[in-house]
Amino acid sequence: MQHVLVTGGAGFIGSNFVDLLLAETGAQVVVLDRLTYAGHVESLEEALASSRCRLVEGDIADVALLDALFEREPFDTVVNFAAESHVDRSIDGPDAFLHTNVVGAFRLLEAARGRFDALADDERERFRFLHVSTDEVYGSLGPDGAFNEDTPYAPNSPYSATKAGADHLVRAHHETYGLPTIITNCSNNYGPRQFPEKLLPLVLLNALEAKDLPIYGDGGQIRDWLHVEDHCRGILMTLESGQPGRKYNLGGDAERTNLEIVDALCDMVEKRVGPARCQIRGHL
Repeated sequence: MQHVLVTGGAGFIGSNFVDLLLAETGAQVVVLDRLTYAGHVESLEEALASSRCRLVEGDIADVALLDALFEREPFDTVVNFAAESHVDRSIDGPDAFLHTNVVGAFRLLEAARGRFDALADDERERFRFLHVSTDEVYGSLGPDGAFNEDTPYAPNSPYSATKAGADHLVRAHHETYGLPTIITNCSNNYGPRQFPEKLLPLVLLNALEAKDLPIYGDGGQIRDWLHVEDHCRGILMTLESGQPGRKYNLGGDAERTNLEIVDALCDMVEKRVGPARCQIRGHL
């Protein structure tokens, strides 16, 4: 990897990945991000201090922007983190999810295909398009164990349906056009810079402020949990040694019910600030 485009690189996972790229490779990095509510320049503060990283503000569904960017920059690697990624928001307003997760992914694939088709044979061998997806495309995790790469798709929300649609487009671009694509499907991430609408930071903040804790139903939904830095290292490893046309599940082997996670967080908070903080639990 010499010239890498990281879309959604100002977000939670993307910014952590940019930091890893700069620390462990010599690549030049361009971040493309719309800087929506979940993407912040501050997340790239250290990265942008390097001469090897710069930020372009824009939308992956903007064809003119993509054409200009791919014409100007000699990308040999594209890593697509750009996505609307919150289930509740997708239920309330699915249009934005279709725009970014499906239309945006398609237009990014087309821009990358134009770049790939213009390359010499030896450059084609090195080119990679890695699409970062989610294990939510598989549906709900049941009592029978973790998902695997052969688990059938069964998305249950507009968010997961749009991510599943993007996965299929990525696969189709490999099968139809020979674009060297790779898909990674990760489990639930946690760690630094996560936007507080997600379960772990939301529960922690609410517990510290003695607010209701947002548990859905009986809290029995099972999720696998993966630290964001481990996820990013898995993506880098997949870029370096993964096979084009394949998909790889990246998980933490840490399956817990939502209620188990909330109980564990409450125990941690209570040890530090006292038991009163976690007495109120709101079941939604």
